[in-house]
Amino acid sequence: MDRLLVALDVASLDQARSLANQLRGSVGGFKIGSQLFTSVGPAFVEELVGRGDRVFLDLKFHDIPHTVAGAIAAATRIGVWMVTVHAAGGADMMRAARAAADEEAVKRVIQPPLIVAVTVLTSIDQQTLATTGVAGHLDEHVARLALLAQASALDGAVASPQEISLLRACCDPRFALVTPGIRSAGDDSGDQRRTATPSGALSAGASYIVVGRSIIGAPDPRAAAERIAEECREPAADSR
Repeated sequence: MDRLLVALDVASLDQARSLANQLRGSVGGFKIGSQLFTSVGPAFVEELVGRGDRVFLDLKFHDIPHTVAGAIAAATRIGVWMVTVHAAGGADMMRAARAAADEEAVKRVIQPPLIVAVTVLTSIDQQTLATTGVAGHLDEHVARLALLAQASALDGAVASPQEISLLRACCDPRFALVTPGIRSAGDDSGDQRRTATPSGALSAGASYIVVGRSIIGAPDPRAAAERIAEECREPAADSR
């Protein structure tokens, strides 16, 4: 299923490679986050790209525009399919990221990666957001950041399943919405507070869903991925 992305949130190269080999062909791509990238570096990204896999590099870049532009150019060179920045970095930073990806892609005659902006982490709820000094409702803050990302020429935003319907109503239909916080019915939500089932997120309008523990923690990861793909083809009971 092309819209199902698996988070390879493991610590070792052997674990990540084994999971990728088991899941290749049954999912739409692999997310590499801070834990794995810090452990194994860019070589594994290049390995997956060389196998024809779509790699979602989720390092949530948030720095001054020049630094983020350099990081995005490097991500483009190693062939990632999608990459994250933090919308809270502001319009100048996001525009610099867009320009860097496009310029690097032209040099190499390749497609630039999709750049998507993280809005509010799924581990944050209304009370936690208030402690950071952000006034107003969490939904409003997510929408404001997503619209800023859209105005900065990014390809999409990352938001929890609970904000997808809102963003579909206010953003361009072509604006991609990437949704973590996906749990199958009965699964433990862990440290993620704003979650939904796979079918619920897709029914609400998610472009891509990111699933980690429900697949990589299963005794048979491929069977778990295929079960989730089947869930996504069924009517959602919890769509919002």
